[in-house]
Amino acid sequence: MMATTHALAGVVLGTAVWALVPEAGMLPVLAAALGGLFPDFDLYAGHRKTLHFPVYFSALAVPASVIAAVNPTTTSLAVALFLAGAALHSASDVLGGGLELKPWLGTSERAVYDHWNGRWLAPKRLIRYDGAPEDLALALAFAVPPVVAFDGLAELLVIGAVTVSGVYALLRKPMVTFAEKAVGAMPDHVIDYVPERFIQDFR
Repeated sequence: MMATTHALAGVVLGTAVWALVPEAGMLPVLAAALGGLFPDFDLYAGHRKTLHFPVYFSALAVPASVIAAVNPTTTSLAVALFLAGAALHSASDVLGGGLELKPWLGTSERAVYDHWNGRWLAPKRLIRYDGAPEDLALALAFAVPPVVAFDGLAELLVIGAVTVSGVYALLRKPMVTFAEKAVGAMPDHVIDYVPERFIQDFR
C-alpha cells in the first residue's frame, strides 16, 4: 500500500481517539499519522524489513494503549497512537503485493519481514500493489472520517494526502518504465550507489 494510505489509516485511529478525548488536542492524531508513515522510512535501506516490525510494534502498542486508557494524557495517547499506527502499517503490508518493482506481476513472495520468526511473510495481494485502484479507494475511504471531523489545516493536510495518492496512483506504472530507461542509461560507477531492489529487475 501507498505510504499515504498507511498514514491516513493512522489518522483514522487518531480521529477515533480524538472523538473520545478531544481535550488531548491534535498531537495524538499527528502521532498516529507519523506512526502510520514511519515504517516506510526504510524505503531505501532494507524496505519492509529495517523498520517494519509486525510483531514487535504490536507488542509495544498493547501496553502503551493500556497505559493511555488508564491515564489518557496528551503524551500517553500520542505514544500509544504512534505505536499503533506503526503496528498497523507493518502488519497490513502482508495484505498487499510483494517487493518487486512490478508487483502487479506477482513474482515476489516477500511482503514484510517477521523478525520474531526470522522469515519473510508472503503477500496476500488483496491490495495488488501500491498505487493500485483499490489502494487509492482505501486511501479515499480513510480520508472521510478526518475530513468530517476536522477543519482548517488538519483537513487540508488530509486532502493533500489524498491528492498525492491520486497522482501517485496515476503515475505508478509509468514511473517504472521511466526507471527502467534511467537505470539502463546509468554508468556502472553510479549503479553501485543505487539500492539493489531498484535495479534487480532491470539489469
